[in-house]
Amino acid sequence: MYLAIDFGITNTDIIVSSDGENKEFFSVESENITDSFFYKIFSHCGIQVNEINEIAITGGKSSSSKDTLDNIPIFKVNEINAIGFGAKDLYDIKEKAFVVISAGTGTACVYGNGNEFNHLGGISVGGGTLQGLSNLLIHTSNSYEVNKLSIEGNKNNIDLLIGDVVNEIGSLYPEITASNFAQTRLRDNFSKSDIASSLSNMVGEVIGTVSYLNALLCGVQAVYFIGRTSLNETVKKGIEERLKLANIKGYFAKDRQHGNVRGALRALIEK
Repeated sequence: MYLAIDFGITNTDIIVSSDGENKEFFSVESENITDSFFYKIFSHCGIQVNEINEIAITGGKSSSSKDTLDNIPIFKVNEINAIGFGAKDLYDIKEKAFVVISAGTGTACVYGNGNEFNHLGGISVGGGTLQGLSNLLIHTSNSYEVNKLSIEGNKNNIDLLIGDVVNEIGSLYPEITASNFAQTRLRDNFSKSDIASSLSNMVGEVIGTVSYLNALLCGVQAVYFIGRTSLNETVKKGIEERLKLANIKGYFAKDRQHGNVRGALRALIEK
């Protein structure tokens, strides 16, 4: 039996697989990487130590983890390779060259060329930004609640659009955001749902902009997304609106939140 673990800042994702193909997914709240946390993971997944052949780990401070646990080999996968392999596994990518955006607490951009992966860079805006600012502005950091509120709200009550300030500017259409949160300069008492909508959209627009710029830089026509942040529907829409400006296609698999841990497992199987 193989075990893959992605130690995230907020969530730790796990795959249990008997053969590398059939997969069971689990998630627990993250803790410091200690022996006791490994045993807690085993218990949560309902597996015994003697059932495990090898463990693949990635994320967090996993690179400083020990190399074995109860004589079980621990294979450390650097996060860039986990992102690249994860996208290949999740999307069955056939192109030789591709760009992956891992939108988690922050956002990482990775270029894939076959099974070689390079870190293009990243930005500090991501799910952590959304949760933190949501907590400050609407007093909740719960991702499900923020998503629900953002769908109910209307960002246009808070943002200024291109059509609000100019007749036309280049190829930008009137519904594109000109300035996030700009209407809050003039009045207050906005609804929680409108704030959640504007905030989620802003995070999406930032991620979408860095995504299409990296796609153009690498000469590709599509970007593959993994990570939990784009599970927020308004974030996803904000990303897609920005990609549209550069005619870049965005792919969003249903279970994209498991991208990194998929990559750790695939790296283990292919090593």
